[in-house]
Amino acid sequence: MSTAPGVVTALKEQWIETPSWAYGMSGTRFRFFPQPGVARNAYEKIQDAAQVNRFTGVARSVALHIPWDRVDDYAKLASYALDCGVQIGAINPNVFQEPEYRLGSVCNPDPAVRRKALGHLLACIEVAEATNSGVLSLWFADGTNYPGQDDIRARQDRLAEALAQVYASMPPHLRLLLEYKLFEPSFYTMDVPDWGTSLVHCLALGDRAAVLVDTGHHAPGTNIEFIVASLIRAGRLGGFHFNSRFYADDDLMAGSADPYQLFRIMNEIVGADALRNDAGIAFMLDQCHNIEPKIPAEIRSIMQVQEATAKALLVDRAALRAAQLEGDVLGANLVLLDAYNTDVRPLLADVRSGMNLDPDPLAAYARSGHAERIAAERGDGTTGGWGL
Repeated sequence: MSTAPGVVTALKEQWIETPSWAYGMSGTRFRFFPQPGVARNAYEKIQDAAQVNRFTGVARSVALHIPWDRVDDYAKLASYALDCGVQIGAINPNVFQEPEYRLGSVCNPDPAVRRKALGHLLACIEVAEATNSGVLSLWFADGTNYPGQDDIRARQDRLAEALAQVYASMPPHLRLLLEYKLFEPSFYTMDVPDWGTSLVHCLALGDRAAVLVDTGHHAPGTNIEFIVASLIRAGRLGGFHFNSRFYADDDLMAGSADPYQLFRIMNEIVGADALRNDAGIAFMLDQCHNIEPKIPAEIRSIMQVQEATAKALLVDRAALRAAQLEGDVLGANLVLLDAYNTDVRPLLADVRSGMNLDPDPLAAYARSGHAERIAAERGDGTTGGWGL
């Protein structure tokens, strides 16, 4: 396959962050499912993230979830990550797990609960500083289940107040990303249900606040690439949590449900020249591997994002623009379809070979013996993190 050098360079320089929680024990609302060799603590999660980077070459950072990844010395954890060949990425505070948060965290009607939640958010800024992280990634489970349960406007005021205090406490290098979710765990209102609500709050905060798009957090049929394009235009697309969904927030492997959607999203990114690492968009996975093995599932997701990216890079932009300006509806659509239908696996195999990597990351991991080693060393792991 004859490919422009810029395409190969972009694929080599791509940066996709994996989440620590993807390597830990997980399950459904009904039970946890033990897996041999699952990571039992933050250090083992970093070890596993390093394996994904070892075989893909682009998973250069790992996000932390606090307190699931709590340690006594975060600077030591960050140093350990560097020794393993990765670095600490986004810091994700958890303000949805403890009993006090039953009616919300920063939006809770109880001032004492709001103070507790704010204290945790501020403590996570310190974690970000200790680990040299550049991103504080916020998601709130806050909301209501019934009309009249609480004052909707008052909850927005409480949210704005908390975000303002967090933003004012952040060091200059830190960015705040505000994620949204249509529903769950609250079903009547979520306090940050959509990209518009997130954007309104980010605009009120300042230039270092931006919207985080989780690809599983939308109503069926939502045009996510339109959201992406709009946020890029506004300069407020902070990043992604890539996963796949069939029904709701399924947290499946990226590209497994609708690979064409993933391509369409990456097409907007590439078309806006926003794939560059200095463009300020964090490309992160957010997945929960309940029945599939953890490390291979993350490798598979990385490969899916790479394939969608490679196809987006192959779009003939000149031909696309010409067809659009001429009103050639079918011609413009065909330009995208030609790129999407291209088999980019040989291209990515060549890119990996050029990075001194095995062309087939999944097969290489299977041959490495790592899965067997950690199964022997770790046993069936623990459900630590959820406090169960």
